[in-house]
Amino acid sequence: MIDTETPPERAYLVALDLPSAPFAAADSLEELASLVEAAGGIVTGRVVQNRRTPDRNSWVGKGKAEEIGREVARLRADIVVADDELSPAQQRTLEETTNVPVVDRSGVILDIFARHARSREGRIQVELAQLEYRLPRLTGRGKEMSRLGGGIGTRGPGESKLESDRQIIRKRIQDLKERLAEVARQRERARGSRAGEGLFLASLAGYTNAGKSTLLNALANADVFVADQPFATLDPTTRRTALPGGVTILLSDTVGFVNKLPPTLVAAFRATLEELADADLLVHVAEAGHPNLHEHLRVVGETLGGLGLGERPRLLVLNKVDLLKGTEGAALRQSLAAEFPAAVFVSATSGQGLDDLRARLAEAAAARWRRVRTTLPYHAGALVQRIRTRGALRRADYDETGIRIEADVPPDLAAEIETYIRTS
Repeated sequence: MIDTETPPERAYLVALDLPSAPFAAADSLEELASLVEAAGGIVTGRVVQNRRTPDRNSWVGKGKAEEIGREVARLRADIVVADDELSPAQQRTLEETTNVPVVDRSGVILDIFARHARSREGRIQVELAQLEYRLPRLTGRGKEMSRLGGGIGTRGPGESKLESDRQIIRKRIQDLKERLAEVARQRERARGSRAGEGLFLASLAGYTNAGKSTLLNALANADVFVADQPFATLDPTTRRTALPGGVTILLSDTVGFVNKLPPTLVAAFRATLEELADADLLVHVAEAGHPNLHEHLRVVGETLGGLGLGERPRLLVLNKVDLLKGTEGAALRQSLAAEFPAAVFVSATSGQGLDDLRARLAEAAAARWRRVRTTLPYHAGALVQRIRTRGALRRADYDETGIRIEADVPPDLAAEIETYIRTS
């Protein structure tokens, strides 16, 4: 039997070490390696170039580009992957110098999104982001055009459109934007319906691969797809979750963030990210023991700020504490507890700390409860029982007029009580 499966692309990674970079270049390159692997490639080599500023023509400088070309040939690499987003001119120059295709970090991220897009909405969002990213890079039938569908950075629902001319591509982009606008209107109607229930909404946000989907599954007994790789979750998922004290909330999971997230991707996924805008509470999930924890926290904070959510109430959840082992792990946890005293430490896989998290979520939701004082007819016993179960029944007096109650209840139950009284 002949194996006809296409072998994985051999990638040579390149990063710039700039004085202004918030991430250490080596750490950023390590993250890029995980992105390349998630896109189906294998890393054959890597290099960091120290520069004060990127070279306008070749990004790394002419001499370094030539050196990279020699190393690529020696390692028989198929592709060069740059850790920053390149201009079309920088990309063309590097391709001409190294004699292999060049893809930047943004192209790799778009490729991963194309791999994971499952829903109709997700595929529209990815195609729009791909086309807007690639349009300025279409310079004719050069190297990039010849390898459409042939490797990292070329995969996904948009590639067949790239062999058409710019006018057709722009028309396709406009069509996709109109379709996303309709998706946004549908989401708005769904949010209006959900708001009518009055349920508290907590949205999970965080750096990619921080364990948000695993946490949602653990809290809500859900079955959201989980994989130990970046951007396993693209489509938002919302589940109803029962918490201590009779509190019921909605818990949603959204796409993760990453350093240097392409602006075109943020724009395309704005309809999805609006789920965060509706949240009563943002649950910021981070990996407790990650060596770049603080950088991850910064990226998520800046991304949320860019979405206008910088002032939204937030609960920090430090996940994967089961990986903090031994004396060193205990010391790190103690240090993090001192630095983030309001954080909740959990392990979504082992269940450690989940009861504390449930209690904190219930506390946040109960803060929105309403005090109800009214008289219900005697035949409303089932409603009184729901008040006992889901709220706090402070007083119930039985007299000739009915059942006089005083209770603290969640907004949706308060609305139900008001409707019952009006219609009974």
